[in-house]
Amino acid sequence: MTLKNTVLLYLATLAVFFLIDMVWLGLVAKNFYRQQLGELLSPKVTWWAAILFYLLFIAGLQIFVVAPALGAGGALQALWRGALFGLIAYATYDLTNLATLKDWPLTVTVVDLGWGAVLGGTVSACSALIGRWLLRN
Repeated sequence: MTLKNTVLLYLATLAVFFLIDMVWLGLVAKNFYRQQLGELLSPKVTWWAAILFYLLFIAGLQIFVVAPALGAGGALQALWRGALFGLIAYATYDLTNLATLKDWPLTVTVVDLGWGAVLGGTVSACSALIGRWLLRN
């Protein structure tokens, strides 16, 4: 894959991730987190930290999931490896919080681990499909 296609794939993957995660955070689970975390939630997002997470997470997906899937395996391989990557990444955050923060809700941990797997898998499969298209063009 050329450098240009690698950058295009990264940006496309970032857009897919951001769109799906914003639907989750802004619509589907907005009230869930507010109810579960209450006073722990900041009234405003610290965008530099959120953006840094997105950039790093997408880099991880591209390096550890999508590139190997484009080499052999395709979208199905990207789906399951991305789900595993997402589960591990989200578990790092949530299980650490569960272990160290007073009154961190187990429900949030369970939901976030599921969401990390769904998000990582879905984004990786989409990215692999986009990558295949870029390789053909």
